[in-house]
Amino acid sequence: MIGLALKRLAQAPLIVLVVYTITFLLAWALPGSAVINDEGRQPPAAVLEAMERQYNLHDPWVFYWEYLEKASGVEYARARLGWTQRRSEAPVFDFGPSLRHQDWTVNEIIASTLPVSVALGLAAIFFALVIGIIAGIIGALRPNSILDLLSLCLALIGVSLPSFVTGAALLLIFPVWLGWGRVGGWGQLTDMLLPAFTLSLPFAAYIARLTRMGMIDVLSADYIRTARAKGAPERTVVLRHALKNAFLPVLSYLGPAASFAMTGSFVVEMVFNVPGVGQHFVNAVLTKDLFLIMGVVMIYSTLLILMNLIVDLLLIWIDPRTAV
Repeated sequence: MIGLALKRLAQAPLIVLVVYTITFLLAWALPGSAVINDEGRQPPAAVLEAMERQYNLHDPWVFYWEYLEKASGVEYARARLGWTQRRSEAPVFDFGPSLRHQDWTVNEIIASTLPVSVALGLAAIFFALVIGIIAGIIGALRPNSILDLLSLCLALIGVSLPSFVTGAALLLIFPVWLGWGRVGGWGQLTDMLLPAFTLSLPFAAYIARLTRMGMIDVLSADYIRTARAKGAPERTVVLRHALKNAFLPVLSYLGPAASFAMTGSFVVEMVFNVPGVGQHFVNAVLTKDLFLIMGVVMIYSTLLILMNLIVDLLLIWIDPRTAV
């Protein structure tokens, strides 16, 4: 297990570098300029040129390498060794200033909004697990029954409906028609319920399908028949013996699912006006804020790698046979 962790951690910088390079090429190809304001009077051409040189926007390769050194901590390490000069107040991983948010750095924006996105993603995964596992167990215990068909239909709806349609419908039903909750509010625990539930539906649908298929296979195994023959209660057979092995495919799915829930909630955050990273990232793409785009993508890719590593280690801990 330790060897796998070290091997994956050694591969992580290369993966992040590939993601960084692809993101840089796509972000640089976006039309427009981050230093040109679409509204109001424009500064003279000389001022624009000076601003582009200040932020290394005049040369893509200069921007690529200098930003990579700051964001990866290489520049900090060189300064600690006395090889370069560096501002003492600059962080270890410096993602630069935001070109659209004055007096804000990308580090400050991420630090203030990432906890919101992470909390929303974890709540969504919790809802997905509860809904998906219960629906999967019911479907496996009563295959082809009305409850099984109903759970499959709900799973199909959860996968098929886009998040913005589900979110808009929930906003219309609960806060507007029933008066439960607030529209666009944030700061109370109840404000997280609707966006977390909306974000959880696609994951819950997939977890329900995995749980149902896994439970059907496990319930026909010999050791399950042996447990029932020994007089074990049905609840013990289902929850302790069958669900433990049927949960392994779900656990392997939780790695990318949790990462996507915490980092891919852009649409849900926009619909429910959640002050997370998603809104800032969407606005950064629209305004070509290169520093914010690159910083968010590097943080998200690192989270994805770490979550997948944690899930792989849990799989090996639960079932050592899964180790390669």
